[in-house]
Amino acid sequence: MRTALVVEDTMTERQILTSCLQRAGLNVLTANSTEEALEKISASKPDVIILDVVLPGRSGFELCRELKADPETNKIPVVMCSTKSSDMDKFWGMKQGADAYIPKPVDQEELLRTVNQLIKN
Repeated sequence: MRTALVVEDTMTERQILTSCLQRAGLNVLTANSTEEALEKISASKPDVIILDVVLPGRSGFELCRELKADPETNKIPVVMCSTKSSDMDKFWGMKQGADAYIPKPVDQEELLRTVNQLIKN
């Protein structure tokens, strides 16, 4: 079974994303911060990471850049999900190495299409 890691500090958003991904048949791990995300990534090597931009401590942009610079994690697809949805935010997210950028509120169909496309490659 494929595994997704949802990195989101807002409980409601985390629950929405988790239930959406579980309905699609994915095993879902969650993290509330970049530090917790790094621990879970190291322990479980998820197939895809759903990453918020605004997080306590380091931002999702910083975490994405770190993951894509590391040979151990650079092949894991990262989908950034954020209320920061201007063209510049999307551009910056993609520049950090994100494989996709979906604005919040998340269109669940778009999220599932994106995740399925990224993990089947």
